[in-house]
Amino acid sequence: MARIDMDVEARRELTVLDAVARDQHITQRNLASKLGIALGLTNIYLKRLIHKGYIKCINVHSNRLLYLITPQGIAEKSRLTYEFMDYSLHLYRDVRQHLSEVLKPCHDGSQRIAVYGTGEAAELAYLSLKEQGLEPVAIFAGQAGGTFLGMPVHGLDQHPLVAFDRLIVATLEKPDPVVRQLVRAGIPAEKLLTLKPSAAIPSAGAGQETAAIRA
Repeated sequence: MARIDMDVEARRELTVLDAVARDQHITQRNLASKLGIALGLTNIYLKRLIHKGYIKCINVHSNRLLYLITPQGIAEKSRLTYEFMDYSLHLYRDVRQHLSEVLKPCHDGSQRIAVYGTGEAAELAYLSLKEQGLEPVAIFAGQAGGTFLGMPVHGLDQHPLVAFDRLIVATLEKPDPVVRQLVRAGIPAEKLLTLKPSAAIPSAGAGQETAAIRA
């Protein structure tokens, strides 16, 4: 699938700039939580953005820092926001096209489809399924708890209790690690479908890939 990509670094910088613009009192710990990365790496991103002149750091107390987005930072945030919107539109189009192709055998309603994931990728998968007149039978995540788009979230360990024929691996990153995790959990590789082809696992449901996935 040809698409315009937005690298991880740019997405993380946009997240930091947006968070600081929204809350100048935000802490590095809260930023780390938003980014989903370690506190030390978050500190590196902040220092990089300060060095670029996008963020200004003010020491208001002996143990309290205030982060302010600069005019240059506002301009960069606008540029990255546009880039992210363009990336998202291309990504959504590609995911829809890919799922439309791999789910053709399911259009007769004979196969039950579940989704693994509860993030942005899972939302894309869910919308794509609905557009094709399909409804997921279950949502899975690493741990049970909460709901996703009105559906209860099952833990991965509960998969033997839920009947499904296909499981969409809802990740926008390289799916290989997640696929291997699901296979180790006892889900047959031939049941798995990825949102996008992978060099290692072009189509996680193809029979010839099973040995490679289990390796």
